[in-house]
Amino acid sequence: MTFEVGDKVIYPNHGLGIVERIEEKTILGTTCGFYHLRIVANDTTVLVPVANVDGVGLRRAIGDDDVERLFGLLGDGKIDNHQNWKGRFKDNSDKMRSGSIYDVADVLKSLTFLAKSKSLSFREKRMLDRAKFLIISEVSEVMRETAAAIDGRVDTALERCFSTKERVAAALEVAAAAAAARPKVTKATASVAPPPRATAAAAPRRAARAS
Repeated sequence: MTFEVGDKVIYPNHGLGIVERIEEKTILGTTCGFYHLRIVANDTTVLVPVANVDGVGLRRAIGDDDVERLFGLLGDGKIDNHQNWKGRFKDNSDKMRSGSIYDVADVLKSLTFLAKSKSLSFREKRMLDRAKFLIISEVSEVMRETAAAIDGRVDTALERCFSTKERVAAALEVAAAAAAARPKVTKATASVAPPPRATAAAAPRRAARAS
């Protein structure tokens, strides 16, 4: 993937940046091309080797259609909830480094949901704040809306996600209770059959013997 001067790009874990120039530098006898990115959030400059764009996950900012998909994902009621802290932190760290805004949305959902029931560690709290910041900053730039407005939309989508998850969980509990209340058919009860009833054809034979 290549970029031009003026392109808006996303640098994983740093957020929105703008390509201000592209130049070649010679380092230890090797000449490489570099993108000079100005990170919008803190107005710092980051140099990314042109040859390492895919390796660092540099990508273009999402478009309008992607925004709708993002909010649909934020509110779909599906939440990854690892109980093991180490496994959860590793999975979430990998998602944050991937550069995908949808992976960041998964992190935001899972950690926000977890924070409703327990206190997060300092590292997870920082990751949660970072995930929300990355989503809000990119979407507000794409939609040309204030960060506060996008923050409200994100919170609304998350609440919809949690209420949907609760409804699904409640429905599953009701279904499980109904299944448990049904009488169970065992092999023993299935093998016990009522005695055969006399058929109409047997009646004349009994009458003939009687006569």
